[in-house]
Amino acid sequence: MNQKLIQQLEDICSARGVRLTPQRRTVYELIYENKKASSAYELLEQLKISEPKAKPPTVYRALDFLLEQGFIHRVESTNSFVSCCSFGEQKHYSHLLICDQCGNVVELQDDTLIALLNSNVDKHGFQFSNHVIESHGICKTCSSLEVEK
Repeated sequence: MNQKLIQQLEDICSARGVRLTPQRRTVYELIYENKKASSAYELLEQLKISEPKAKPPTVYRALDFLLEQGFIHRVESTNSFVSCCSFGEQKHYSHLLICDQCGNVVELQDDTLIALLNSNVDKHGFQFSNHVIESHGICKTCSSLEVEK
């Protein structure tokens, strides 16, 4: 795991007056290291390698904290989690490209799309807390594998 990234997480938590506990850190590291979105139970199984007595509430509490701090995103359509490319921003827009074959997830930040979404939010006087657009399909790698068959 990138020590510089972990230091950034710890600095953000310190500035906000919240604690990045060892379990929260480990759950974040597991999510960050997975290219695919991870379910809570997949994370629990991975966590049990280092913490054999870990239980579901441990993972769910860590996920709630990481979501609240803006370090990860929930992929609503698959009830799974990915790390945030601009972590630490508690309110921002994300566009997730989700491959239905391999499960890889790519997060995009598009200034034009964000400006349009902000305009729509402002126009309606809406206060948003989280905004994620999910697009499902087949990634470039899986697409090229299909052609090779």
